[in-house]
Amino acid sequence: MSPSSRLEFGSPAYRRTALAMFFGGFATFAMLYGPQPLMPMLSRVFGLSAAAASTVLSGATGSMALMLLPASLLADRIGRKPVMNTALFLSAGLTLLAALAPGFAALVAVRVLFGIVLSGIPAVGMAYLSEEVAPGALGKAMGLYIAGNALGGMSGRFLGALAADALGWRAAMLLLGLVGLAAAFTFWKSLPPSRHFQPARADWRAIGRAAGRHFSDAGLPFLFACAFLLMGAFVSLYNYLGYRLESAPFSLRPGLVGLMFSLYLLGMFSSAWAGGLSDRFGRRNVLWLMIVLMGSGLALTLADTLWLIAPGVGLFTFGFFAAHSVASSWVGLRARDARALASAWYLAAYYLGSSLVGSVSGFAWGHGAWPGVALLLAGLLAVCLAISLKLRGLPPLSQPSG
Repeated sequence: MSPSSRLEFGSPAYRRTALAMFFGGFATFAMLYGPQPLMPMLSRVFGLSAAAASTVLSGATGSMALMLLPASLLADRIGRKPVMNTALFLSAGLTLLAALAPGFAALVAVRVLFGIVLSGIPAVGMAYLSEEVAPGALGKAMGLYIAGNALGGMSGRFLGALAADALGWRAAMLLLGLVGLAAAFTFWKSLPPSRHFQPARADWRAIGRAAGRHFSDAGLPFLFACAFLLMGAFVSLYNYLGYRLESAPFSLRPGLVGLMFSLYLLGMFSSAWAGGLSDRFGRRNVLWLMIVLMGSGLALTLADTLWLIAPGVGLFTFGFFAAHSVASSWVGLRARDARALASAWYLAAYYLGSSLVGSVSGFAWGHGAWPGVALLLAGLLAVCLAISLKLRGLPPLSQPSG
């Protein structure tokens, strides 16, 4: 089909697509990161260090990162929608199964399997939008998809914390699985079939050539690095925030700590807002400002009062989702071909950052408590800012890349 047949903002098919991808992003983050506020409870129940307890997240995000490329190749062969539908339903089932895990090792094993099957959503979602949505509306569509991530991340963490506070971690996992199952049904009913997808067999030589083009591009490798750094910093902040707030001088219960995750609503707004802003003013002029905003929020979290910590976490969250929205849509536009592969590289870096940095920062917590974590995250953001300023100087492509 011609480019003119792509989905324009406001059309009925665009609205159905936006609704489905919103719920797909919602379910992905709700189930993936819902166990995050349970980490201090898991440490107490199973006698684990903070770094060891973080494997309930890093096991899932690490396996997901490794499976993104295979999932994208499978989607190239059998279609975008079937892969995404199957991924959502299977991951919801595994989340329900996690509630029955007899011990922490079994819980982590189920979460590793969960990450493998869930990879079908992030590996394919951005490629589906890049293929089906008109370039002028892509920023808004990508922003709504990431807004679903934000709402899912907030809801999963908040509801999981409340359920765990009242009934324990198993009840939290059960609730997350039921939420994922409901979102999977909504996604299945709403998403239109692909109109621009063309099936293709895996051609490893062609994949190698496409990867070579991606990594020799003047911008894409730096966007992949940004994904690693941004997500690593973001997950690390929320991983160990619960440990800080449940200890002196705050001594908050898990349910009250869960209220902090309501700040994800700021990310829901900022991702859609930044998507529209980047469509208007250019991604190169928005990305670096959002990273500066994250750094400002991080500085506020060093205070010893909730009246400054909460706004700091809010600024950090706002900036992260805005930066991710800008960077992810930039990848879809900068990759002139093999967009699914480019999206897979971006998201592999994104979830590897979550897995690797999220666990390594546990050692920073063990040795330096919150100031140690903040110092590590400040270093990551400084590198990411330098990268974003380099990207700002790139000459634009002939298509509207930023």
